[in-house]
Amino acid sequence: MEWPIQQIAKLTGTTSRTLRHYDDIGLLSPSRVARNGYRHYDESSLVRLQRILLLRELGLGLPQIAEVLARETSEAHALESHLAWLRDGQSRLARQIASVESTIEALRGGERLMAESMFDGFDHMRYKDEVQERWGEDAYARSDAWWRSMGAGDKAAWQRQAQQLGQDWIAAAEAGIAPDSPRAQDVARRHVAWLTGIPGTPAATPGGDVKAYVIGLGGMYVDDPRFAQNYGGQDGARFVRDALRVYAETNL
Repeated sequence: MEWPIQQIAKLTGTTSRTLRHYDDIGLLSPSRVARNGYRHYDESSLVRLQRILLLRELGLGLPQIAEVLARETSEAHALESHLAWLRDGQSRLARQIASVESTIEALRGGERLMAESMFDGFDHMRYKDEVQERWGEDAYARSDAWWRSMGAGDKAAWQRQAQQLGQDWIAAAEAGIAPDSPRAQDVARRHVAWLTGIPGTPAATPGGDVKAYVIGLGGMYVDDPRFAQNYGGQDGARFVRDALRVYAETNL
């Protein structure tokens, strides 16, 4: 079964021009081009297009999407990974919606705000499995206990700091400066200082291998699209990784 390019564009909310561009750069080829020049797409093409759109939602640029598609040979296995990312985001978003709705109701009703519920879904440790696998259950437990012990104001301040770091990284990367430039290294310094304030991480543990931790974390920002999107996509994540490596090798 095949679908014409106009129908696919309508179904996906994109344009025929975009789909033709995907073909031109080798990202998504049609299964057949009719005599009239119209492109048609079969089921395999639609699966590939679905993956492309999912990866774009995660903040990857087209060159990075091409790299991801080239590495994965099993469409079903790749989609299972995408599905896991989506479910993680769906669960977190549902909790955030419930938290905000609860806050609105409390404000309108003149009720007392409950700090314990206001930040459900906003927790920084949503990557629990990754943390435990890389640095152990104790690291996660200590960080989680630290987070839960914080008041609403402290949590909000921590989140603003994390958001500001992300914005500063994106701005630095988009400015086209080198990872070892003074500006990039200043952001790297603040990033490492931010990490040392999180109990349980090697950066905050006496005797911990801070250098290896920072370099490894930078690599994780690139390898996992969920992290890369915090820095504007894969290109931004690579900039962060390289800047952190320079800082770590020079100062840690």
